[in-house]
Amino acid sequence: MDFLSVIANSVRGAFGPEASIYALAAIGLNIHFGYTGLLNFGQVAFMLVGAYGVAISVTTFGWSLWAGIGVGILCAVILALILGIPTLRLRGDYLAIATIAAGEVLRYFYRSSYAEPTTGGVFGLRQFADTFFELNPYEPGRYGFGPVVFDSRSLWVMTVGWALVALAAGMTYVLIHSPWGRVLRSVREDELAARSLGKNVYAIKMQSLVLGGILGALAGALLAINVQSVSPDSYNPVVTFYLYAIVILGGASRVLGPVLGSIIFWFLVTFLDAFLRQATSSGLIPASLLSGSDVGAVRFAFVGLILILLMMFRPAGILGNQKELRLDVR
Repeated sequence: MDFLSVIANSVRGAFGPEASIYALAAIGLNIHFGYTGLLNFGQVAFMLVGAYGVAISVTTFGWSLWAGIGVGILCAVILALILGIPTLRLRGDYLAIATIAAGEVLRYFYRSSYAEPTTGGVFGLRQFADTFFELNPYEPGRYGFGPVVFDSRSLWVMTVGWALVALAAGMTYVLIHSPWGRVLRSVREDELAARSLGKNVYAIKMQSLVLGGILGALAGALLAINVQSVSPDSYNPVVTFYLYAIVILGGASRVLGPVLGSIIFWFLVTFLDAFLRQATSSGLIPASLLSGSDVGAVRFAFVGLILILLMMFRPAGILGNQKELRLDVR
């Protein structure tokens, strides 16, 4: 078994396009969950409207890619308002129910035969990001160090993705250390106390929901651009729980928590995938015990086990503080 190849694949996964995209979406979720205490179980819904905002604008209406990104952000703002207006005055679990339901409603709507002329239905939409890749400054070829290499296309997406992550993390740091951020954390710690001091808790929650949703929409748009394809079933509730795993792993309510969590998460996922596939193909793991088709499910089972152990021995995550997990969701 080529263990060096396994490590190289793992490092590529840890810093590849998917890791940067999920880090960006997780930063948005961290604003909701880590800093405001909002139980948003539908971050994937913001990613979906962001992705389809780009795809539909370019493919169906013939608009530019940049207009499509603007449409995706606008759709995320509208979705946040639709979800937040009726639920944010209520207990936190109402938002959780509304967001996870909204994600599924949107997914089934986009894949329905009624919406198929616009969304492509179950087949989705393809080849709408040529404008993005025409701006690629990297010459065709492979770039990297030793066995850890990326093609020019992936490197371009990584450059944009990690640049957006850096901007989002910097913005989060500035906002959280501003008076607005202190009010945000006070809402998380004790909503009633914040309200008794004259703070507009409802407005603060809405602003947080919109801001985190915009970051989710940008991540969804970049995910669609990366694969030049978008389909409704790629945006299922499992994606949101991957994002929660990333936030908790790195440390909730820490600026760099989602970034570190995404890197470690994708390293583990890619390592387990590459290791198990090589182990089954080489006969190290008998086919009677594990087949190649089962690797996809087993790798996430191992990640789940690691997260269980993490929650047992380090529940605040790697960078987190145990006090940050005490949420007020009344």
